[in-house]
Amino acid sequence: MPAPKLPLPSPPPFVRGGFILCPCHPGAEAALSARQAVVLPAFSRGVWRRGVATFRIGPEGFDPPDDFAPDLIFAHTVVRSLGQVSGGSVADLAAKAREVAGPVSWEAIHVWKRDERIDVAVADVRAAVAAACGVTLSDDPVARLGDLVLDCMLDSADRWWVGWHRAASPASRWPGGVYPGQLPEDKVSRAWLKLDEALASFGVELRRGQRAIELGAAPGGACQRLLEAGLDVVGVDAAVVDATVAAHPRFEQWRMRAREVPLRRMKGCDWLLTDMNIDPASTMGALERVLGGGVRPAGVIATLKLPDWSRVADLPGWLDAFQAWGYEPRVRQLSTGGREVCVVATTRASGRVTPLSRRRATRRPEA
Repeated sequence: MPAPKLPLPSPPPFVRGGFILCPCHPGAEAALSARQAVVLPAFSRGVWRRGVATFRIGPEGFDPPDDFAPDLIFAHTVVRSLGQVSGGSVADLAAKAREVAGPVSWEAIHVWKRDERIDVAVADVRAAVAAACGVTLSDDPVARLGDLVLDCMLDSADRWWVGWHRAASPASRWPGGVYPGQLPEDKVSRAWLKLDEALASFGVELRRGQRAIELGAAPGGACQRLLEAGLDVVGVDAAVVDATVAAHPRFEQWRMRAREVPLRRMKGCDWLLTDMNIDPASTMGALERVLGGGVRPAGVIATLKLPDWSRVADLPGWLDAFQAWGYEPRVRQLSTGGREVCVVATTRASGRVTPLSRRRATRRPEA
């Protein structure tokens, strides 16, 4: 019996837009522009506002694909801009947004604020735009993979940016590229949410029975997320980990600094994590000691703090170090984090990581 035919994707707008619009962390605009100059050198700077930057698409005649998602690191997502609309009411603005976008069969609508202080209800705007465009919305604003998305960024109460994109990467499915997850009340720190976003953003698969070690674990939010995924977790920190985490039967704490841990104790782990509130050079030094010292986890998830934005210039060297250690790094500024970047680095065989418990069970008997 032949497989059922999948519905064809909705065609994009006839007028595709000559700029890309990139929402970002407030203050990250210059870092985003520096990255654009590396990966999209033919593009040129357009309008900047705090929390967003636009770039003119180049060279002349180049038309990016619908799901255009260059590795800009500091862009939460990438939208094809159709320009701005202004009006005195939400209904007026929604009608103008529909006029700018054209008669398109939108499959999702994303609405977000450039600045959270803007006094407009996102849900009201989304409903008004859907009504103007004749779109029936679900309660969940997250787009499905492959959806054609109409984007409305609220620049102020009476001015919106309008654009579109095809949902492809995980972040492009979220309005404004901002992770929609929330921090549950029973979690011990925001590190839980940051790791939750990192796993979703990079498509990281954690497997029950794997072993993870976190350097600088206190108070234990990331460890809590790992334990919930079924991993055996070691937290390395001289400070005390929260009692909720410490009491978990699959958690163990090594009460010492990262540099004090004998490397032999770290061998056999599947994941190495760190989110230490120290200079990034010190974090890289801690990773060098471990990864350059013979410890070979299949994956590394590392947060590198940026004391100031000028440290972005050091990022290529940090990524080169991961390459030298035998890892393929990917990097992104998470929407739930601050002035920092998250690096997820995996070995080529990381997609087939065998849990430590299974490795022990299948180990050949010694002669």
